[in-house]
Amino acid sequence: MKENVNEKVIRGTKGGIALAIYIVLVLAAIALVIAGIALSSGYDTPPAMALAIVGFIMIVLLIIGLNGFKVLAPNEAIVLTFFGKYYGTLKDDGFYYVNPLCSAVNPAASFGALGRRKISLKAMTLNNEKQKVNDEEGNPIEIGVVVIWRVVDTAKAVFAVENYSSYIATQTDSAIRQVARQYPYDVSDNGDEKSLRGSSQEIANILKAELQERVDMAGLEILEARISNLAYAPEIAAAMLQRQQAAAIIAARQKIVDGAVSMVDMALKKLADNNVCELDDERKAAMVSNLLVVLCGNKDAQPIVNSGSIY
Repeated sequence: MKENVNEKVIRGTKGGIALAIYIVLVLAAIALVIAGIALSSGYDTPPAMALAIVGFIMIVLLIIGLNGFKVLAPNEAIVLTFFGKYYGTLKDDGFYYVNPLCSAVNPAASFGALGRRKISLKAMTLNNEKQKVNDEEGNPIEIGVVVIWRVVDTAKAVFAVENYSSYIATQTDSAIRQVARQYPYDVSDNGDEKSLRGSSQEIANILKAELQERVDMAGLEILEARISNLAYAPEIAAAMLQRQQAAAIIAARQKIVDGAVSMVDMALKKLADNNVCELDDERKAAMVSNLLVVLCGNKDAQPIVNSGSIY
C-alpha cells in the first residue's frame, strides 16, 4: 500500500510580473501575425508566412498559458498536479503564476466547477441530521450533532480519501453511534456515571476525540463537536415522560412531607413552650393528623368550626 502524500507548499511567481511579461508576449505575437500577413500579401514569400505561423503558434501557447494565473483569497488553497503527479499546494493569498500545465484538484467540487477547485481552509460547520441510535441501556434515542472542522493538510484531504466532505459526514455518523452506546440517556439513580443528557461537556470532549482519531488520515482537524439534539425516540417518549413525571412527583412529595413534619414538630414545641395549652397524647395525635392533612393535601383545606368539645 502506498503511503500518504505529504503536503508540499510551493511559492508561485508573482502574478503582476508574469502578467506584464504576458502582455508583452501577446502584443509581440499579434505583431508577428500582422507583419507576416502584410508582407505575404500578394507575394508567396516563405519568410513572411513563417512570421505569421510563428505568431499564431505563440497565440495558441499564450492561450494555454492563461491557465497558469491563480488568484487566492485568505484561507484558500489550490492543490496542483502535473500529469497526474502531485506538484504542490498554493496557500498564501495573492495573485500568482504557476506552471500552466498543472491542474487544480478538489474531489469535493462538482465536475466542471472551475472556481470551486480551490480548497477552503476556513472553519466549516457540519450539521449532522438526527439519527436513531441505542444508548447504553438499549433505549432508542434520537441524536443530532454539530461539528466544526477545517482542512489542515490539503494533500491528505485530496489524495487520501475519495471526498473529504462526504468522508467526515460518514465518520460523524459512525462516531455518534460509538459514543452514544457507551453512555445512558439520563443519569442513573446513584448519579455516579456520565450521561448523554447530564454530562454534555464531557460527552462533547469524548465525541471530539473519537471523531478526530477517525479523520486524521484525511488531513482534517475537529475544532468542536457538540450534541445539538437529544430526545427519546417517539415510540418510548411517552413512557419515559411518565417515568420522569413520577420521579418528579415522588421527589416533590418527599420534600412536602419533610417540611410538614418539621412544621408540626415546631407547632407542638411552640404550644408547649408558650403554655398555650396542655395536650395529651390522643389530642397531640389528632392535631398531628389534622396538620399533616392540611400541609400535605393537594387542595386547600376547608375549615370546620367546632362549637363544642372535641369529645
